[in-house]
Amino acid sequence: MEDLLKVRGLKTYFYTYEGVVKALEGINLDIYKGESLGLVGETGCGKSVTALSIMRLIQWPPGKIIDGEIHFNGKDLLKISEEEMRKIRGAEISMIFQEPMSSLNPVFTIGSQIMEAITLHQNVNKKEAEEKAIEMLNLVRMPDPEKVMNQYPHELSGGMQQRAMIAMALSCRPSLLIADEPTTALDVTVQAQILDVIQRVNKELDSSMLLITHDLGVVAQICDRVAVMYAGYIVEIGTVKQIFKNPQHPYTKGLMNAIPKIHVKTKRLEVIRGVVPNLITPPSGCRFHPRCDHAMDVCKKKVPPVTKVEEGHYVACFLHGGAK
Repeated sequence: MEDLLKVRGLKTYFYTYEGVVKALEGINLDIYKGESLGLVGETGCGKSVTALSIMRLIQWPPGKIIDGEIHFNGKDLLKISEEEMRKIRGAEISMIFQEPMSSLNPVFTIGSQIMEAITLHQNVNKKEAEEKAIEMLNLVRMPDPEKVMNQYPHELSGGMQQRAMIAMALSCRPSLLIADEPTTALDVTVQAQILDVIQRVNKELDSSMLLITHDLGVVAQICDRVAVMYAGYIVEIGTVKQIFKNPQHPYTKGLMNAIPKIHVKTKRLEVIRGVVPNLITPPSGCRFHPRCDHAMDVCKKKVPPVTKVEEGHYVACFLHGGAK
């Protein structure tokens, strides 16, 4: 498959009064053309920081990308100017954020905000931009799009705001859509509708997608591959079938065992003991070793190498080689 995005050795740190937060510690990630990749893990593991780093939206101070490469369509995003990045951001790579209310400008109408995104990146006049905006609102199945064009964000429900955000993100038909927990603030029925909209529109536009979530059910429903993240590292990556049917990393197995199963009666769900480490003073070696039931001495001293389990399935764990 052809690479659209290739991330290599990405390190992002935050410099705070308490110390340096090592949020990303050498992320390697590939997204292929036309695929959906799910990025999963606990809160605070670095999922959103990964997305913001790809978009080059890490603010200094306190955050800084200190190392790595982000190749998009063969161009290293970390080596181009901010002006060049602005042309890519929104046009070729778009992002849907967690909270639509904090992402939409409360003093501008929905229509003016979508039209601004269109006119910024496309050579169109006001009437053409308006037509495109209505077309995008129709695409995300917004009820009465002509009326919504003249409404302000506070006049819409949470689900309608998120549809407006999706319409804006996809208005320039980007090659890559980054969706950062796009259904977190919504109720369950609306979540299902929004996920259906994202999946359907993404296929219609033939875009690739990076879906950031902690909901493995969502990943199973709409993603092709999964990357499992823990404390600034990607610990396992593979197809949805490989990860769900044959998880190899103890952390991935813990996540899978924590999912309730309809056909299995149990009094209590399994939990992963301990808590996510403090990334100012992370554990030495494998960052998961304090919570791992299979930890060996080598796990406390060295960062595990990435090992190939089968074609397309990789794991960073000493249980799968490299333990000396």
